[in-house]
Order: sequence, then structure tokens, then C-alpha cells
Amino acid sequence: MADVTIAREEDAPETGVRPLASALKAFALLDHLGRKRQAVRLSTLSRELGVGRATIYQRLVTLIAAGWVEQTAAGDFRLTLRAARLAHAATEQAGLGARTLPVLEALSAETGEAASLTVLEDDAPCIVQRVEPRGVLRVEMRVGATMSIDGSASGRVLLAYLDRGHALRLAPDLDPAILDAVRETGHSISSGQTMEGIRAAAVPVFGHNGACAAALSLVAPVQRFAADGWIQPLRAAAESLRAIMEGRPR
Repeated sequence: MADVTIAREEDAPETGVRPLASALKAFALLDHLGRKRQAVRLSTLSRELGVGRATIYQRLVTLIAAGWVEQTAAGDFRLTLRAARLAHAATEQAGLGARTLPVLEALSAETGEAASLTVLEDDAPCIVQRVEPRGVLRVEMRVGATMSIDGSASGRVLLAYLDRGHALRLAPDLDPAILDAVRETGHSISSGQTMEGIRAAAVPVFGHNGACAAALSLVAPVQRFAADGWIQPLRAAAESLRAIMEGRPR
């Protein structure tokens, strides 16, 4: 049986009110779907959870009615984007920006360049945290700014770890070999065409489920671009960010 955590009644707040068992089971199914990289068949869910198909289907219908799950044309089941919106709200409420700030500050101090943390929001790379170096020529970009998805280093990282069909829909003119190279090397370099005189390098930040949750980048004027010296500090910082997202000590 899959590793699905179901809250127990004794885990509930001591209010004298017992949790709804049916709701807990539906949430457990939702959590299980959240661990998948693609849509899943009903028979697979039944087998992995050790629950009858009719029971699983009833819970899926409930989640569909609530707007959390959808059924594909092929008959498989997957989360809707409502889950993504909730995840975004959760990171806001959990102060993810504040928690990641020290890591970006250390990375910027080590390299002397601007460090950014970027996520995919509404199919566009969006900066959620950024630290500028002091006393040097800066590349001005603000938190909340979006960038090219196929030309920026962060955009290419986020594309590379998406489902291939989704990535090609977002960047139909981008050579798929570029995304293959990103996955093979574990980093990306900007095209140099979206911001004249500016170059960047980026690496993926993986979340608790092994999926790419964000892209971490360093950006500088082209005369200071030094990708060979940036990749290792970027990877070390990305691992620190992953530890934060997983609640592990760094």
C-alpha cells in the first residue's frame, strides 16, 4: 500500500469535536494524487491505496465536484490548478520569501551577483525573492516581475522539468534539445537575447515530492558573466532551499 498519511482522531485539536472520517479519507486521496507526476487511472489508485474501485471513484467524484480533481479525456484523474493556487497561498502565509531570503543573501554575497528565486505562475516565470549585490553595477529586476519563459535561464529550467507536452505548448519555438541539455547538466544559461548585455545561469530547486518547485539564478552584466564559477554555489544554495521547503535542518 502507498505511503498515505491519514490523520487520526487523537491528532485532532482538543475541542471535543471529532473530525469527519469521510473527509479525512478524501483528503488522503487528494494528498496521494499530489505525489504523482501525471494523471492516474482509477485502477492504479485502487491498487496503490488498497481500497475498492467503487469507493475510490466516489471520493474522486466528490473531489471533482469540489473543484480539486479533474478527469482527462483518456479517463485518468489529476489535480486541477486550484491546488497550485492553494500552494501559492500557503507559501505566502508560511513566509517562504522571508525563509529563503538568508540563502539568497549568502549566495549573492559569495558571488557578488544578484540572486533570484523564480516560480512558474500563470505559465510565466515570476520572481518571488531577489537579492541585489552592493556597490556594483546592478541588473534591476523586482520581486513580482515576470521574464521570458524560453529565453531566460530560469524559464528554461522551469520548462525542462515540466511535462514535455506542457513545455512545448508554452514554448513551441524552443528547440527541445535545449531542455534535454538542461535536464542532463542540471543547469541552464540564458539565451542572451531577451535582455541585451545581461546573462544568467539557473538551477532547479526540487520540492519534497522530487518535482522542480522553483529556479534559482544568478544574473549579471555580460562582462561579469562567469557561469563556470556560479554553478556549484547555485547548487549548494538550491539544496539549502530544498531543505527549507522540506522542513529539514540545513
